Amino acid sequence: MAVTEPAPAAAPGTRSREEQRASGEGGAHEGILRRQAQRESAARTYARSLPIVPVRARGLTIEGADGRRYLDCLSGAGTLALGHNHPVVLEAVRKVLDSGAPLHVLDLATPVKDAFVTELFATLPPELAADARIQFCGPAGTDAVEAALKLVRTATGRRGVLAFTGAYHGMTAGALDVSGGAENVRVARLPYPRDYRCPFGVGGERGAELAARWTETVLDDPKSGIPEPAGMILEPVQGEGGVIPAPDSWLRRMRALTAARSIPLIADEIQTGVGRTGAFWAVDHAGVVPDVMVLSKAIGGSLPLAVVVYRSALDAWEPGAHAGTFRGNQLAMAAGAATLAYVRENGLAERAGLLGARMIGRLQGLAAAHPCVGDVRGRGLMLGVELVDPEYGTGRPRGELADPGATAPAEAYGPGGAAPDLAVATPPPDPELAVEVRRQCLDRGLIVELGGRQGAVVRLLPPLTLTDEQAEAVLDRFADALAAAERALRSRPTGPSR
Repeated sequence: MAVTEPAPAAAPGTRSREEQRASGEGGAHEGILRRQAQRESAARTYARSLPIVPVRARGLTIEGADGRRYLDCLSGAGTLALGHNHPVVLEAVRKVLDSGAPLHVLDLATPVKDAFVTELFATLPPELAADARIQFCGPAGTDAVEAALKLVRTATGRRGVLAFTGAYHGMTAGALDVSGGAENVRVARLPYPRDYRCPFGVGGERGAELAARWTETVLDDPKSGIPEPAGMILEPVQGEGGVIPAPDSWLRRMRALTAARSIPLIADEIQTGVGRTGAFWAVDHAGVVPDVMVLSKAIGGSLPLAVVVYRSALDAWEPGAHAGTFRGNQLAMAAGAATLAYVRENGLAERAGLLGARMIGRLQGLAAAHPCVGDVRGRGLMLGVELVDPEYGTGRPRGELADPGATAPAEAYGPGGAAPDLAVATPPPDPELAVEVRRQCLDRGLIVELGGRQGAVVRLLPPLTLTDEQAEAVLDRFADALAAAERALRSRPTGPSR
């Protein structure tokens, strides 16, 4: 299927001085960056590693005030399913603006909202869509997570929540509680299965089975310290955690375990949804129908929008139990409906699956030639490359615990209860190399981001409109940046004091 891309990717370069002078942008670049550093908070993130000033963007391409062009494989942290300024999004926004419709309506019914909900429900798992309710939240994904946690606690009368190691669900208090780095007595932390650095030291289907058995054990053991929870929240692919896809068999097992115990299952599809992983929703790969889905990012078509969709049996809220001033963003609903329809009608989810598989294949070829690439993984156009210490095994201390602090109950290992050796021979992550790769990518006109264990996973989130030619350009620049980063750090000292 041919994919319509609004504009071809431009090679990194510089606009003419005449063009920059005419626009007044050339001299503004450094001043804007300087004023940002002086006036914005120390909490700013992307601006620190990406010192660019975007002034124009189309599709995959961003142009900075300095005249340089970049291929954007960050996509607003996965928000831009169709890339920058896609024509169908711009048309939808202009139509609302030209109509004279109100832009701020709280939670009142409007034709724009009705069209958005209709399109969204057409994409949901049919079993959920047939019996769903929707709650519009504040504009960010973390607001949807907060609403979902409040929803299941209200519906069940319980307080605790099951969450997973490596998770990321947002930056507000409740969302942080269920994310990987939190310490909260109301949240029970369970092992998330992974092949690379498996917490049980085995990986594959066996590792997924052990993770599921651990969960079953703690839920059914009255002495586990985990009371019957209000819900379980999980990401079908952990994004910030390092692009870790959950095995389909494990997802189905979590669905069965929670259903049998009347525990609502919350799927966080904030980054994985709207075709990103090769299916419209990442739970579709496993055929899982959750009780609650939290959605944001791409559903707003690049504008702020967040919702919770859930089974009607959970709708135990009183009027006003959950609200938000900016939950009626008409422009975001129009842009979101246009994006959802475009992805659905043009088969972009299936396209993402095929193109992503080819990109993973080429990245795996890089891994064979570069010892610093420890693992390549992902699903669809949600890709991760974990970088490791290439000097591992040359006299430095051997290995590390695959998941420090992870101790499974003996019965989780089956007959005999003997646990495998967790000190697996896996090279340690190399965050310094990852930072250098990101810098070298930017120098070559490629925007990527880092995540995962110690920030050592290079993440690629290109738009779903990515063409074959653009994919090759992205991979060419990444390969060149990887080689340059290796050269730049080759002479660094080795050993723990590095």
